[in-house]
Amino acid sequence: MKQINFKILMSLMLLALCFGACKDKEYAIPTASDKLQNDLIKRSLGPNIVGGTIEFAYAAAILPEKGKLTSMTVEASIAGATGTYLDHRFYNTNNSGTDVGTAVGDPSVTTGKTTQVTYTGDFSAATLRYFYKIPEEARGKTISFTFTAKSSNGETISYQSGPHEIRNMDMALDLVAKDGTDFYLSIADMKLYNATFAAANPDKIDLVYLYRTPTNVTYLHSLVAPTADPAYLPTFTMPTGLNNKTKMVKAFTVRDQQLARIQYGVFVDDVDLRSKDFTDAPDFAINMKAEGGVWVQTADGKYNAYIYVNTVNNTTKEMRLSMKRLTIK
Repeated sequence: MKQINFKILMSLMLLALCFGACKDKEYAIPTASDKLQNDLIKRSLGPNIVGGTIEFAYAAAILPEKGKLTSMTVEASIAGATGTYLDHRFYNTNNSGTDVGTAVGDPSVTTGKTTQVTYTGDFSAATLRYFYKIPEEARGKTISFTFTAKSSNGETISYQSGPHEIRNMDMALDLVAKDGTDFYLSIADMKLYNATFAAANPDKIDLVYLYRTPTNVTYLHSLVAPTADPAYLPTFTMPTGLNNKTKMVKAFTVRDQQLARIQYGVFVDDVDLRSKDFTDAPDFAINMKAEGGVWVQTADGKYNAYIYVNTVNNTTKEMRLSMKRLTIK
């Protein structure tokens, strides 16, 4: 009985403490710091790929009575490729939902690893966007960034970001395969070629795109290896010398955002390409659909790839596709 009373007493005490802790505190507007402040967000999503862009938004502010901003600088641990810049404008959204930019100074200047915007206007707060074009030198490495803002009263503040891993894979977007024209696909080159090129370079051709409407079979838009059974190559004669047995595994829901560039939050990464199992995989993929895809391994095992079908067109007999590819050996 005493034990029960003790438990009840403790429960009541905890309940009282809870009510005390949960009581709403009176809200007070926070006091702004009188020092130079900064913050950073990474805007780009997904794996960082050579040739792609890493995007940041860097904000800095100081009380107007304390001074104004004089410069923003970004230093990368590896110099960016051509196309790296710090936007010299900050943006507001108008009533139509359109971003309207306001220049704070002249366009940025990049010297080696450093990109800088020098302010010429009277601004005490601004958020500038930084676009880092990933160079070949960064493949398989990590990159870090130092963002720095300076104000007219002599203050300096910095923000570190990274390390950010750069993947080993490559990416190609919006390759247009057209039946009878450019319909020979090279995974090694990440390009489509015509029949003349294919006949002269048979070792480079991994897949053939065909559009067919045979009776009693749903074929339509298809990717077929040169070694496929003729039944999967209706009314088509494979040029002499093309003999790569490319393995394929269909994927119906792998809507990679970087390839699709629509709302899906899915990303194919190095580990996905490296670990995909192609045991007993066929050498054909017929009736491909828009927003579907196919995992691919080349005949020599050198490359694994993921091919995403952006769009198909029955009238023009075309398929627009995008690809991620990883060198395996």
